[in-house]
Amino acid sequence: MPKLDILITRNIPGAALKLLRERFKVDIWPSDEVIPRPTLLSKIKDKDGVLCLLTDQINKEVLDKAGERLRVVSTISVGVDHVDTVECTKRGIKVGNTPDILTAATAELTVGLLISTSRRIVEGTHAARNGDWGAWKLMWMCGPTLDGATVGLFGLGRIGTAVVQRLKAFGVKKFLYNTANKKNNNFEKNLGVQFASFHDLLHESDFIISCCALNKSTAGIFNKNAFEKMKNSSIFINISRGGVVNQEDLYHALSHNIIRGAGIDVTTPEPLPTDHPLFSLKNCVVTPHIGSATEKTRMEMTMLAVQNLICGLDGTEMPAEYKQ
Repeated sequence: MPKLDILITRNIPGAALKLLRERFKVDIWPSDEVIPRPTLLSKIKDKDGVLCLLTDQINKEVLDKAGERLRVVSTISVGVDHVDTVECTKRGIKVGNTPDILTAATAELTVGLLISTSRRIVEGTHAARNGDWGAWKLMWMCGPTLDGATVGLFGLGRIGTAVVQRLKAFGVKKFLYNTANKKNNNFEKNLGVQFASFHDLLHESDFIISCCALNKSTAGIFNKNAFEKMKNSSIFINISRGGVVNQEDLYHALSHNIIRGAGIDVTTPEPLPTDHPLFSLKNCVVTPHIGSATEKTRMEMTMLAVQNLICGLDGTEMPAEYKQ
């Protein structure tokens, strides 16, 4: 029986590639850079499955080019907003993603980004390097503390829960959260969180962390109106998706001292152009979407995506099939 044809849109670890080559006829874009759109449209034709990343837009145009043979789209990511899941469902194409695995790594990065921003670590490093480190000054490079603070989380799924668990060690006084659906009382009690309206979350929190999904209700929700409701001493952290933030409004809020600082691991677009105004601000820390960037996590994500692809094409249950 001839091997099925698959497309891999990026370099992947050797062990994962070996596993796929043993079972399938593999066409791979052999680069760490994003596959060019014309190349993707050309290579996807007559493939039975595709292993992709979140930077690959698998939309109707791609699905049309793939033709009727395409049966599985497996993405090495938790988010699937780059995949037209509605169109895939119409065509009977299974979609796999990689949830759960990156929870710990992303929570670690969230805490690190929050502390780097609030304690002005990046700004301090630049000051030391640039010769601005002079005699000891009482209030130089001071920032807000988590000890006794109120932390608000917009979104409280796996990652948000893991963030709360890690921040408790810093002496946070109160954790507020806002989600589309309030959690049950036992969950709130066990985790030590309180539900708040979006308005109250913004108004009362010293630190606000966005760890929600990107959808129609959250797109652009952190805008001028939202930032103006925050304390002018607040720190804003975004580790969800760039699309939940209006970046022009964020720049205005930071540059006019409407809020104190921001740390963002996700932007629109990605990568963020080096001349973007946010890079000019001392009170804004931008990291290049590295929430899941531990060696262990990335390898586990890749292997789960590989298993999703194999099982989907074998007609068996996928370990992590995305369902609407």
